[in-house]
Amino acid sequence: MDDVSLAPLGVLLLVACLIAMLTRRLGLPYIVGLVAAGFLIALLPHGPNLPLSRGLIFNILLPPLVFEAALQLDWRRFRDELPLTLTLAFAGVAIATIVVAAGMHFIIGWSWIGASLFGVLIAATDPVSVIAAFREMRCEPRVSMVVEAESLLNDGVAAVGFAMLSVIAAGANLNAAAVAPFFLWTLFGGVGIGLGVSAAILMVVGRTDDPLVEITLTTIAAYASFLIAEHFYASGIISALVAGLLTGSIGPSRLFSDHGRDRVHWAWEYFAFLANSIVFILIGMNVANQPIHRLGSMAAAVAVILVLAGRALSIYPLSVLFHGSRWRLQPALQHTLFWGGLRGALALALALAIPPTVFERNAIILTAFVVVAFSILVQGLTMPWLINRLRLGPKPAEPPVAAQES
Repeated sequence: MDDVSLAPLGVLLLVACLIAMLTRRLGLPYIVGLVAAGFLIALLPHGPNLPLSRGLIFNILLPPLVFEAALQLDWRRFRDELPLTLTLAFAGVAIATIVVAAGMHFIIGWSWIGASLFGVLIAATDPVSVIAAFREMRCEPRVSMVVEAESLLNDGVAAVGFAMLSVIAAGANLNAAAVAPFFLWTLFGGVGIGLGVSAAILMVVGRTDDPLVEITLTTIAAYASFLIAEHFYASGIISALVAGLLTGSIGPSRLFSDHGRDRVHWAWEYFAFLANSIVFILIGMNVANQPIHRLGSMAAAVAVILVLAGRALSIYPLSVLFHGSRWRLQPALQHTLFWGGLRGALALALALAIPPTVFERNAIILTAFVVVAFSILVQGLTMPWLINRLRLGPKPAEPPVAAQES
């Protein structure tokens, strides 16, 4: 790759740095600024033309983002919230998928397979969008933990459901006896591959005290867990999630060197910043380049309403199940989960992966772009206001004791 071909990427990274500085000074969500900047760049007469493809998202950008998100999670707190987040992930994705699929079938007239594919790809909140937004707002610890963990888990569940529906859409005849093994392999195969890859990498990490080697090995763990799982038709997202959780829970305390512990952390902070910057600018650029007028305002509006309705029905009723337990969700946290269910790169990657045999493929891609744009620009922009309104943001520091006595 020559210097000329790298020039557009350099421009995008410079724009990302400027947007990061500007949005933090103005108190706006970083991802909203990136999408808006990408939209404006696409409107320039001689702006760079960088298409957003499924391969770019799945093979390059998504593995480090999922791995980094899991790496930063506190394993003990993640484990404590697991009954709640697993329920929201599995049952929540199913409810949201049914609501969206039924609506697009009966209201817009899509086929059941097309409506179901759209329902499942748009039902899950995107961890890239959610985690990028909530880390900036520095919410209360439990708020961030539940939102981020639920997003990571339902992301994997949706990817598994999408894989099953894609096989059916491509012409395979999956009967009831074949669905269960396929689902179990996609899900638990991803878990097993993630555990195996990360365990092997951690064995090597424990034999070095070179921070650069440690950073490189964790990078291998991120990509290898994801790509190996995808190669064997398991869930790459689940695999990278498990690999990140295992690495983050064992590595820093037992295996990373004293010098490497902080350096690995900051290296992955940078990797996440780099990947987030690229993916959200590209989302903005590609939204601007989509022939949205072909979709029609009716279909776009219905899709947005159905997605919000599906999210509401997957959060509020399921929260009632935990009302009398230690996993009880306060109303403020329920509202945050509902409105903070942002969609992003994953939904677009899955939409672009829909088999050509699906009649509504082009309409699904356009609709996914509309919903993602609404999610980031409207929901993402109003999330800081909602967090402050619900008083879920960082608490003001207590004044020193001496100051109080005086």
